[in-house]
Amino acid sequence: MRYLIIILLALIPAVNARAAPLPRPDHVIVVIEENRSYSQIMDKSKSDSYIHLLAHRGMLLTQSYAVSHPSQPNYLALFSGSTQGILDDNCPLYFSGDNLADSLSGKGLSFASFSDLMPVAGYLKCYAGPYQRKHNPAANWPGLPSSVNLTFDDFPQDFSQLPTVSFVIPDQRNDMHDGSFATADEWLKIHIGPYVEWAFRHNSLAILTWDEDNGSDGNRIATILVGPMVKTGTSDQRVDHYNVLRTLLDFYGLPAINAARDAEPIRDIWKKH
Repeated sequence: MRYLIIILLALIPAVNARAAPLPRPDHVIVVIEENRSYSQIMDKSKSDSYIHLLAHRGMLLTQSYAVSHPSQPNYLALFSGSTQGILDDNCPLYFSGDNLADSLSGKGLSFASFSDLMPVAGYLKCYAGPYQRKHNPAANWPGLPSSVNLTFDDFPQDFSQLPTVSFVIPDQRNDMHDGSFATADEWLKIHIGPYVEWAFRHNSLAILTWDEDNGSDGNRIATILVGPMVKTGTSDQRVDHYNVLRTLLDFYGLPAINAARDAEPIRDIWKKH
């Protein structure tokens, strides 16, 4: 019995460390890129890119995975914790039920999706040039107010005016779907770089991830977290879109939804706070 007590006492610090609370960022933006595998993004030939700079300044998750193919189910998973049974990119779709925006607003917090080149706030048509609704999951919940479905022109210059959590959806030329790595990288540097610098001074976080790979790497994608609460380095913990959603919910003490209930939040990458 004495030895059993000693063993249990020895386990307590490890359990406590695993149960340590997550940070509570003032603001989080989640930028979602398209259709590139981890090996394509983190290729050493791209080491002078802004994306690689972000990886060096924050935490690169080396075992991050999308949950499906093609694009649309992954966006739905990240927003609602479910692919909603969708297996394609068909549009329009209409859903009700749990989602990140409702979870945040239920606790007096806020959410918005900022879509590059979407014509007007609240736009519900399936496409407008390089804008595609299939990449904008908030548009598929008609019960949500139009204030959560914004254009990238609505992205505030005063970042303190951002919602608690934001999705940033580059258009198909700037998200690597139709455009190049270099084009997307430059877009990120110009449009997201200022927020990243601000975030380090204002307890805020940027998450850069991809919807899916290009079909060559087992749906392994790059996910990078950057902010003052994040350690620098790499982590090989296995995560997917449900883990990212669970992390966003756990930041603010919100109940897990749908498949995020069975997902662990991202741990062991946070500085002590």
